[in-house]
Amino acid sequence: MAIIGAEEEHGDSRLTELAKADTIKWYQKPNLRLLYLILIPCGLGVEWTSGFDSSMMNSLQAVKSWVDYFDNPTKGRLGLLNAMYSLGSLCAIPFIPTISHYLGRRRTILLASVIMSMGAGLQAGARNSDMFLASRWVLGFGIPFAIVNASSLIGELSYANERPIMTSLFNAAWFVGAIVAAGTTYGTFQMKSTWAWRLPSLLQLVPSFFQIAFMPFCPESPRWLISKDRGDEAFAILNKYHSEGIGGEEFVRLEYAQIQSTIAQEKELASRFVWADVIRDAPMRKRFTIAAVMGFFTQWSGNGLLSFYMKKILALVNITDDHTVQKIILSNTCWGLINAVPIALIAPRFPRRRMFLLCTIGTAVVYIVWTIASARSSIENSSRAAIPVLVFIYVYSPFYNIGWNALAYTYLVELFPFQQRSQGIAVEQLSVRAAVFFNTYVNPIALDSIGWKYYIVYCVWIMVEILTVYFFFPETHNRTLEELSFMFEGKEVRDKVQKNVDKVLQLELEEMAVSPTRETRHELVGPKGAVEPKA
Repeated sequence: MAIIGAEEEHGDSRLTELAKADTIKWYQKPNLRLLYLILIPCGLGVEWTSGFDSSMMNSLQAVKSWVDYFDNPTKGRLGLLNAMYSLGSLCAIPFIPTISHYLGRRRTILLASVIMSMGAGLQAGARNSDMFLASRWVLGFGIPFAIVNASSLIGELSYANERPIMTSLFNAAWFVGAIVAAGTTYGTFQMKSTWAWRLPSLLQLVPSFFQIAFMPFCPESPRWLISKDRGDEAFAILNKYHSEGIGGEEFVRLEYAQIQSTIAQEKELASRFVWADVIRDAPMRKRFTIAAVMGFFTQWSGNGLLSFYMKKILALVNITDDHTVQKIILSNTCWGLINAVPIALIAPRFPRRRMFLLCTIGTAVVYIVWTIASARSSIENSSRAAIPVLVFIYVYSPFYNIGWNALAYTYLVELFPFQQRSQGIAVEQLSVRAAVFFNTYVNPIALDSIGWKYYIVYCVWIMVEILTVYFFFPETHNRTLEELSFMFEGKEVRDKVQKNVDKVLQLELEEMAVSPTRETRHELVGPKGAVEPKA
């Protein structure tokens, strides 16, 4: 049996058609508007932490008091200080699916936020490099729990028309934390005391505080509630936030029926051991392979150099003044946010494969020109190449954001059924953290050893990414999550789910004819609204 599996085919499209027919904008729906407002600190805010950390560690390398306090870390030591964050994440990933399924999205994010707050406090109070390394591990251990569940929660709560955009904004939120970190470090780097780096370290707990403070106001994922036989609560959430548009009541009834029937079928197919689903059959192997590949691509497209080692990149073209380096880091981070937000609003409107190809081809061109300019600077021993290098550092950001930033979690949420969504995004995070661990540890060594020639590795690798996207990435554009749940599994499974959806809808109609209360429908459907799939 092939590891890749069959081509994708989509399920029942009725929900998509109802959503398209709803012309009322989200900001004209009071409850949905409130939901999206709450999801900013509770969901998007998780990426503030991730962005803050990357930008802070990039900027600290130009902070004299940090460099002096930790005995001027270079090469392997500097790489380890950065890579320990990813090592903590790697240690957390095996536990994410089990804890997420047991606690739900909200409580898992809260747990992660508490862990990261402890890590930030430990980092700010570090007395030596070993304590700093330990704090990095704790921060890294907490972040994947939050990322997996926040990205899933956003996708599972959002209305069908805005879901792709909301999940695309998730990664764009990274730049908010990155700008705050770069701005804070720029403001403190001239301080003579250790507070030049302790203050930015302490402020890293602020995004986690937002999750802890606002999570009580955020609803739980209806899909998780249905998976736990809590259908009443799930229907109430769907009805409150998804019924305000044209045909809202019909939309909610169909959405509830599709979620219910899909999850029942997923449970029937799921393996008893949570990680066994990774190799369960060809469709699952295809999903998890794509998730792992995506995680690696998001970190091995050259962005790791810009996120962690801007100072070394600029030194290769004779830009060495710390004040100038801090300005470039801050301005590039601000530029990232400026282009990431509109791209996150626009990219989901187009087919996923087309956007990923535009992203990879664009980054390949940027890296080739960047490599040539850096080579000329080294060969001619001239600073004239600094200008094209700087230009293409800024050009790189929009191309990267079109695909790997804007669509990464949108695509992952669409790729996996609910039961395997935590595992799928966890596998992507495993690949991300492994790639980041390698990058952050090896990049400074490689840059110090072979300089601009190291860029050639990325030029070749991005070509591999282009071919992989073209030949292996399925299209998921313009479909609801339940339509995509069994796109690889074959017509028999999709027909089975369709019959169960029709059964639930029929029971809804009978209930409406008999009684306006939901209790009657539950008596017809079963305990807690559960519907078991028929053979």
